Amino acid sequence: MKYLLAAVLIALVSTAHAKDTYPPVDVLLQTSTSILGEPLEYATGTPQITMAIVTMQPGQVTGLHEHDVPLMAYILDGEITVDYGAAGSKTYRKGDALVEAFRSPHSGTNTGDGIVRILAVFAGAEGVKNTVVTED
Repeated sequence: MKYLLAAVLIALVSTAHAKDTYPPVDVLLQTSTSILGEPLEYATGTPQITMAIVTMQPGQVTGLHEHDVPLMAYILDGEITVDYGAAGSKTYRKGDALVEAFRSPHSGTNTGDGIVRILAVFAGAEGVKNTVVTED
């Protein structure tokens, strides 16, 4: 009987402890550089985080642009191929996480059969553009 009571108490304490512990965290990406190896640098000023879902139709092209603030991206659905000019092209698919090129012009194309959806998180500052359209 003593052993049964001890087992019940241990089970209760373990259950209570499990409810109070932080859940597991699956790190998707941890880096100090962009996809092109550029060192990350934060904009000066009042910090401003922008979180957005970018949705592109099949064949849609972003046009040439660059980011003046760090951009973390997670591909939720589909496939996108990004042309980084002299640095080549890279294709990202559902489940890929990356820190996009920083101040380097690039253009993305939805190269999949369906829509591409990207969770984009910009680590910017008030008054600093997250994305700047550039000329070809």
